[in-house]
Amino acid sequence: MYTAHPDRYADMPYRRTGRSGLKLPAISLGLWHNFGPDRPAGTQRAILRRAFDLGVTHFDLANNYGPPPGAAESALGEALRADFTAHRDELIISTKAGYLMWPGPYGEFGSRKYLLSSLDQSLKRMGLDYVDIFYSHRPDPETPLEETMGALHSAVQQGKALYAGISNYSAEQTREAARILGELGTPLLIHQPRYSMLDRRPEDEGLLDALDELQVGSIVFSPLEQGLLTARYLDGIPEDSRAASDSPFLSSDAVTEELVGRLRSLDAIAKGRGQTLAQLALAWVLRGGRVTSALVGASSPQQIEDSVAATRNLDFAPEELTRIDAILRP
Repeated sequence: MYTAHPDRYADMPYRRTGRSGLKLPAISLGLWHNFGPDRPAGTQRAILRRAFDLGVTHFDLANNYGPPPGAAESALGEALRADFTAHRDELIISTKAGYLMWPGPYGEFGSRKYLLSSLDQSLKRMGLDYVDIFYSHRPDPETPLEETMGALHSAVQQGKALYAGISNYSAEQTREAARILGELGTPLLIHQPRYSMLDRRPEDEGLLDALDELQVGSIVFSPLEQGLLTARYLDGIPEDSRAASDSPFLSSDAVTEELVGRLRSLDAIAKGRGQTLAQLALAWVLRGGRVTSALVGASSPQQIEDSVAATRNLDFAPEELTRIDAILRP
């Protein structure tokens, strides 16, 4: 029988999401890669328990997470029933729809048919009456944005989601989505973009500026760049690493000698701050408060512990930021 740690809220910083009343933990747990039938159920439950004990109240999913698609939601549903039934009101659970989920013309993108059908399936897999946040996972180039945002609005109106979010939308698309949702009466709560020290498109393309103007929250995925911004690649490519397997998310070609040299320089800065490279990378995306929360994956309870420890030092001296930019943007 799982008993949650009594001091689980003592140390985790919680940040208000845009102009809403919702606060998110600075570190959130994403169930993208490590939750499915190819991983021991006991390990999955141990990760979720340890995360919650450390104040990680947000579990982020999508309909296609696994593998296979749907497996992560099913795994979370089992863990919720086993360990978290008494804690549902302490949890923020999010899911998304947008990528291919089933065959035929109604199994992906942003139609009302697909989004609301997918949400019903997600709720069934997780054994929930509602999710806290429901996202449009990617923009649909062929479906009017009014239809996609209207489906998110309907999900909220039907009580199947408390808040609406978007992911992978450009700054211009985000402004338009926020306008449409605002007119419908369901404010845009949050955007989930990819963002890290190695991928600064949200800065360079004006997305973070747009979110500031709109007073919309942000939760960033891949802040560790699929493990590149960890100690794993400081000596090249380990045999058991994601890059060695030529994962679709990280190829061996990306791990160049030049990049490894830069990672070692960043690691030296991290050591000077009393942090691991991964903790430095998480602190960097959370610096200054522009980002509400950073999404991390974990294959063990120890990994979530390491990530949460990044919150002990989120402040950067100007010279540290200058050194980081000199390494990554010479």
